[in-house]
Amino acid sequence: MHLYAGKHVLFITTKNLDYLRNTQEIAKLRESAASVDVLGSSEKSYARRLLHVYGKLSTMSLKQYDAIFVGFAPQLILPLFGWRFRKKTVVIDFFISVYDTMIQDRKKWKDDSMLAKFCHWIDRSTLRKADRIISDTNAHGDYFAKEFDINRTQIETWYLCADRTIFYPRPQKKPAELQDKFVVLYFGSVLPVQGVDVIMQAMQLLANDPRIHFDFIGPIAQKVKKAEGDNITYINWLSQPELAEAISRADLCLAGHFNRENGKANRTIPGKAYIYEAMEKPMILGDSPANHERYSASQEGITFVEMGDPEALRNAILSCMEQWQKKSQEN
Repeated sequence: MHLYAGKHVLFITTKNLDYLRNTQEIAKLRESAASVDVLGSSEKSYARRLLHVYGKLSTMSLKQYDAIFVGFAPQLILPLFGWRFRKKTVVIDFFISVYDTMIQDRKKWKDDSMLAKFCHWIDRSTLRKADRIISDTNAHGDYFAKEFDINRTQIETWYLCADRTIFYPRPQKKPAELQDKFVVLYFGSVLPVQGVDVIMQAMQLLANDPRIHFDFIGPIAQKVKKAEGDNITYINWLSQPELAEAISRADLCLAGHFNRENGKANRTIPGKAYIYEAMEKPMILGDSPANHERYSASQEGITFVEMGDPEALRNAILSCMEQWQKKSQEN
C-alpha cells in the first residue's frame, strides 16, 4: 500500500455507496492514506448517480488530492475527466471490462463489429490513462495486459471478500422435511459465465434421488432448460440475510464457474465462493486457473470439478454426499 502512504485520496464511484467492492477498497485505502474522501451518490437510479458524479467532477476543486482512485466503471469517468487528473496518481479498479463482458462473455455483438471495436477502444483508452490498475484475479491481470497491451507490472490483484456482518458461520437448522436429506445449494444471477446449463443437467441426472435435495436460488432465463424433479426447489430471489440463512441450511454449495467455453469463467473467482468460504461451507469449484489462485484441493471442504461436464459435477456431488454420510454416522 506504499503507493497511497501519506497521500490525500479522492475515491470516485458510480456504484451504490454500500456496494461491497467500494467499502472494501475504501477501507484498504484508509489503512495507509493520510485521508480518503468519497465522491459518490446515494441515488437509487444508476443514471442519477452518474449525473451526480459528473456534476461534482465538473465543478469541484481537486487541488488538495494527491491521488485519484476510480472504483466501479472507470470507463465512464476517465475518458471524460481524465484531463482533470493530470499530475495526480490515478488508480482504477478494472473489475469489469466492457469488451470482455459484452463481446466475449455475453456475445452481444460480433467480435469484428464496430461496436466491439469501440468496446475494445474504451477499455484500452481507460487502462492507458491509469498509473495503477486493480484486478480481481491474477488471471484477469494477465488477460488485460495481453489483450490491451498494458504493462503487467502496473496491475495489482485485490481479491474480493464476503460481507462478514451478514455471511458468517452459524448452526445448521434444516426444516423437518430435509433432516435426512443431503441439501445442495446454488445461487446466482444466471449469467452465461456461470454455466447454469451444466448445473441444470447435473440436477436432472440426480432428479428424484430421495437422498438429495437441491435449492436453486436465482432467476431462470427462458433460454436455460430447467431441471425438473421432486427434489428440486426453485427460489427466484432472497435478500442477503435470507440468503445467508438458506446457505446455512445447506450441506454442499455449488460455486462454479462451470462454463468451459467462456474465457471469463477461467479468469474469475465466483463471488459466491467467498461467501461460502466465510460461512465455512463445503463447495464445488470449477477447475480453473483463477480458482486455484485462492483455493486448493488439499483444503477441507474444497472439491474441484472439470468445467462444462454435467456428469463430472453429478459425480462430485455424490462423492461429497458420501463423505457427509460418513461424518453423520461417526457423529
